[in-house]
Amino acid sequence: MTTNRQIRVIICDDHPLVLEGIRSVIETFEHITVAGAVGSARAALDLAETEQPDVVMLDINMPELSGLDAIELFRERLPRARLLMLSMHDSREYISTAVMYGASGYILKDVSTSEIIAAIETVAGGGTYFSSGVTSAILQKNAKAAADMPLTTREQTVLFLLARGRSNKDVAVELDISVRTVETHRKHIKKKLGIATTAGLTRYVIDNGLIGGPDD
Repeated sequence: MTTNRQIRVIICDDHPLVLEGIRSVIETFEHITVAGAVGSARAALDLAETEQPDVVMLDINMPELSGLDAIELFRERLPRARLLMLSMHDSREYISTAVMYGASGYILKDVSTSEIIAAIETVAGGGTYFSSGVTSAILQKNAKAAADMPLTTREQTVLFLLARGRSNKDVAVELDISVRTVETHRKHIKKKLGIATTAGLTRYVIDNGLIGGPDD
């Protein structure tokens, strides 16, 4: 995804090397402006109120105020800002909690430069973004749940992406398959689950513990 609109980003991580590393990567892209890079969630919140960024990249584990706890404060004080969580951990609990609180994306710190930029662009554009390792973690279920799931592994992946608001084209690009194949998967998923709408698919994902709901 590319955009001609300038995207303003604030980066927040309590590890200086990580902070400066991400900053240096982002600053090489002309359509993204780093409005600030700070080491605490409270500093990020204060700065964001002044700078009004499009995207705030928040580390999950920080002293005093964690990235997860900061999500709710950002939602209250800066509802327009989109939150992209950064973590070394692909913990399903962290991921689900972040989404439930209102984060728009979750990426691992060791992802490629192209994935960092794709995540920023997607989130800034109003979409949601989860790095590949995160998607795998979310789709992990216990044995009983797996046995009860009528969908194939690929169908489960497609279901998750659709439930997170991705279009057929977005899913096709992410999974490297054709749009026609995505449409076929969508048809089969709806038939197997007896669900007619995308909203229904999202509710199914939440109810079956694949991911938390944004406002539950």
